[in-house]
Amino acid sequence: MAELEHAMPGPAGGVAELLADADRPGGWLLLLDRIRQSYVDLDDPSYLDFEYIQAFADVLDALPPGPLAVTHVGGGGCTMARYVAATRPGSPQIVLEPDAALTALVRARLPFARGSRVRIRPLDGRAGVAGLAAASADVVVLDAFNGGRVPAELTTAEFVADVARVLRPGGVLLANVADGPPGTFVRRLVSTVRAALPSVLLVADPAVLKQRRFGNVVLAAARSGLPVAAVTRAASGAPFPRRVVTGRGLTEFAGGAAPLTDADPMRSPQPPDEMWRVGG
Repeated sequence: MAELEHAMPGPAGGVAELLADADRPGGWLLLLDRIRQSYVDLDDPSYLDFEYIQAFADVLDALPPGPLAVTHVGGGGCTMARYVAATRPGSPQIVLEPDAALTALVRARLPFARGSRVRIRPLDGRAGVAGLAAASADVVVLDAFNGGRVPAELTTAEFVADVARVLRPGGVLLANVADGPPGTFVRRLVSTVRAALPSVLLVADPAVLKQRRFGNVVLAAARSGLPVAAVTRAASGAPFPRRVVTGRGLTEFAGGAAPLTDADPMRSPQPPDEMWRVGG
C-alpha cells in the first residue's frame, strides 16, 4: 500500500484516511483512526480483500439467483453493497451509516458504478432498522464497528428481534463480529440470535472458533433453510480455509451462554492493535 489521497475528521473526532493499493490500480483501503475498515476495488467490485467479506459473499452467492433487497448496518466504504450491485444487478440496497462526513468522502473518492441502486441514510443501526417496513429485506448485513469493537446495542435480543421483523420469511441476517479467548461474546451472541432466527451458522478461522486467538467471526441466521452445504464447500476451498459450525456443534459451542439484552449488553472485546491497525 502507498498512502495517498485524503485524511479528514472522522467519528468522535478521529481520522478517516484512504490508502491506494500499489498492486491493484483500482484498490483503496479505508482506515478509521488507523484501523483497517474497508477495502474497495473500483475496477472490480467482485474482488474482496478481507476474509470476513469473502465469507459474507459465500453465503450471498449460495442464495437463490436474482436481485436481493439488502440493508447494510454500517457503511464505511460500502464494499458489500458494491459487491451485491455487481453480482446481482438491480438489487435495491439501503446503507445505514451515521457518519455523514465519512459518507461524503466515500462518495467523492470512491464513487459507485452507474446503475447501482444504493441509498445511504445518515442513521445509526437501531434507529435505521426501526424505521424499516416489516418484511422489506432479503438480507440484513451487520458490519458496524466503533474503535474496533461492535457497538453493544447492535447485538441485543431487542435489536435482533427488530431485524427479524424486517426480514422476509426466507431472509438472512449476516453479521461480522470479533472475539478472542475465552469466546464469551460470540457464545452469548449465538444464544441471542437463535431466539429469533433459529437456523444459525458460524464461519471463521478454525483457531478463532477454538478460542486460540482473536479474530473475525461471521454469523449467518435465518428462520430456516440456510445453505449450509454450499457455504461449507466454499469455506473449505478458500485460500485460507475457514471452518463452519452449525447444528449440534453450534449448540455445544454456545453451551448455556446467556443471551445479550438491552438490560445486560456486552461489547465485543478490544482487538490487539497489531491485528487491524496500520502504522501503530
